[in-house]
Amino acid sequence: MDKALNYLALARKAGRVELGEEPAGAAARAQKARLIVVAKDATEHTLRRAKSFVSGSEQLCLQVPYTKDELGQAIGRTALALAAFTDPALALGFVKALGNPEKYAPEIASLERRTKRIRQRQKEAKAHEKNVRQGKKK
Repeated sequence: MDKALNYLALARKAGRVELGEEPAGAAARAQKARLIVVAKDATEHTLRRAKSFVSGSEQLCLQVPYTKDELGQAIGRTALALAAFTDPALALGFVKALGNPEKYAPEIASLERRTKRIRQRQKEAKAHEKNVRQGKKK
């Protein structure tokens, strides 16, 4: 199996991806989706809906070079036309694993920026938790 599809399978096991049109749309409306991926053989209607889910937000939509059957096989279904990554680090890994970095440069840059922000927030929360437990040293 392809490395990018392994990221999709990993995200499914971690619960960091919404699978299917309705769950992906719900995640996008709730501003939880970081990247929506659409199969290359998905219908034009599905692609339009995916793009409408992310319009007016910082969420990304990407048509990937995999068929519905290939995406479905990666997650243990018969077919999957649409999926929404809710974790920016896994989404970044997926896009980087697609190869062709110049084609996906804007998406990679956006996801790297979000991942960096999240890591910074986690670091600050950990430092705050330590300060609460031990008291801030001067």
